[in-house]
Amino acid sequence: MALKALDIYKILPKKNCKECGDPTCLTFAMKLAAGKGDITLCPHLDEQARNLLGASTRPPIRLVRIGVGERALAVGEETVLYRHDKTFYHPPGILFRIEDTLPEAEIAAIVRRVRTDRVTRVGMDLAVNGIAVVNRSGQPEQFARAVGIVEENADLPLVLMTADQKALSAALVHCGTYRPLIHAATKDNFREMCAIAKQHGCPLAVVARGTDDLAALAASCAKEGVADLVLDPSPQTLGEYVPAATAIRQLAITRTAPDLGYPVFLDATAFSPEDAAIVLGIVKYASVIVTSPLSPASTTAALTLRQNIYTDPQKPIQMNPGIYRIGNPGKDAPVFMTVNFSLTYFTLEGYLEASRTPCFMLLVDTEGLSVLTAVASGKLNETLVRDSIKKFNLESEVSHRKLIIPGYASPLSGRIEEVTGWKVLVGPRDAAEVGEFIEQVWKKEQAAGP
Repeated sequence: MALKALDIYKILPKKNCKECGDPTCLTFAMKLAAGKGDITLCPHLDEQARNLLGASTRPPIRLVRIGVGERALAVGEETVLYRHDKTFYHPPGILFRIEDTLPEAEIAAIVRRVRTDRVTRVGMDLAVNGIAVVNRSGQPEQFARAVGIVEENADLPLVLMTADQKALSAALVHCGTYRPLIHAATKDNFREMCAIAKQHGCPLAVVARGTDDLAALAASCAKEGVADLVLDPSPQTLGEYVPAATAIRQLAITRTAPDLGYPVFLDATAFSPEDAAIVLGIVKYASVIVTSPLSPASTTAALTLRQNIYTDPQKPIQMNPGIYRIGNPGKDAPVFMTVNFSLTYFTLEGYLEASRTPCFMLLVDTEGLSVLTAVASGKLNETLVRDSIKKFNLESEVSHRKLIIPGYASPLSGRIEEVTGWKVLVGPRDAAEVGEFIEQVWKKEQAAGP
């Protein structure tokens, strides 16, 4: 089990020397307990204490990097079984599977799609991560050709899926310096696979059924000198995958079986329906998911689910507070005040764009809380609105002094008018009604004059 901060503090030298970069040993102990510190920064620990704390405070699941550069994929380094306990940190990589028997044009088209396609959701660009190349032909030259085509068309993380060591060596000529994930080592070939992985500095997937066999094989590969491993429990059914992946995660994070402290691999193409396998992989601990090239709709669904699961539930996604423009608003354009919770912003933005009315959005800083929550907690108040108007110099953007507030903020309308001097119009509670509000309320208000 991981040590608590006070347990770690008892082992530290208690010199408060600040050489680790923290003001006190207790502060350093708290960072170590949270998995955010580096035990090697303390210069006064003896070797025994360093080994003890190092094993206890490093993340229970190793961080493994696949690929290099901007599109490199980092997986692992998770610390909890349930995301509401803390959060999940590294979203699983989703990689499209191609077989080396496909025509060159088809391989290139799939690669270009992974390279360029994006799904934009709540201000984030979501994308498939890479390519898994399968040696379906059984021919080293053909496998190497397919990998070469991938490398010619994009710089993407790769998984090389073959048991043929000659094919693997031929493919690594094209991508050996780019850290592809080699899939896979078994109890029969792990020494040879480890030698290849060490030669090229690549992470290595290990395949075995059952947590005991998987742990033993991972330990053997680690002894061979391969530190970056990924575990493939090789389930025969999705019903087998869920308990296997859960057991691996649980045994790893409790440090009951440290040899299982690596990311998990799932080949979703082995199951039907494949979409169900992708969903289970995302929600149940897979770190590398190989799929067939998905339709645009299925790709959007998978990326959206991944984003939802790997968004910190204790930290709302926020927009930067400030003035945002919809279209090209003039001095007489309406001003909609709202909060900086990203989902609120993008929802309102969509409906304002649909209304085809140029306008301003004033986002006030409620620390990412929704309108109703911010009003109830007192985060959204008249003082915040007044200070935001001044801070972002809203007076210089419009010739009028009229502010449209969300319907759920209506209890604040009088107080906002009192402290700002602006006339407050209470907008609808549902953003879908803003178009109707502009036609029936705002335009009449403007026609009536100041």
